[in-house]
Amino acid sequence: MTNITLTAFSQQRQIAHGILSELLQQIQSANIQHESVFIFNDRSGKRLDIHVQGDIGTTLAVYPELAETPVVKTRGRPKLGVSAKEVTLLPRHWEWLATQPGGASATLRRLIDQARKSGEVADNKRQRHDRAYHFMYEIAGDLPDYEASLRALFADDEAAFTACIGNWPQDIRQYALRLAFGKEQQGD
Repeated sequence: MTNITLTAFSQQRQIAHGILSELLQQIQSANIQHESVFIFNDRSGKRLDIHVQGDIGTTLAVYPELAETPVVKTRGRPKLGVSAKEVTLLPRHWEWLATQPGGASATLRRLIDQARKSGEVADNKRQRHDRAYHFMYEIAGDLPDYEASLRALFADDEAAFTACIGNWPQDIRQYALRLAFGKEQQGD
């Protein structure tokens, strides 16, 4: 599992980026006084309500998923952590599974892997759209062409989206583009 990165904005400018400890250090060293700081999860685009003057331990108690996980390399095959779950199927499904090579479990794993691969592009697109939407909803709702940018986003029209957000503050525009299409805008 990789560490979750965060991005912080104040007054429509990006002021910090990194894992939680780095982010808090950057914000605290920027000495932001009495200004609103908006912190976003780069993976989900969702705003997090993190008290920026607090200590990391308190923040981790509220957001344990932001804990920095050390990368441990192990030899051999890692434990799979398999636990039995109940699957309810009709008798005809069980009959078909019984005829498949490798048995029911192996067949179900193969079918799930196939479904995951075939839906990967659509899932990726949906996740990009959701991520950008969450960010834009929190920070860009009163910026020009907000509604048009959302229509372009959900139409997956990168050119129209880029045109709609062209007059937005540079840092907001660049972060929205990165969340929506995985791109950085050049030439600013």
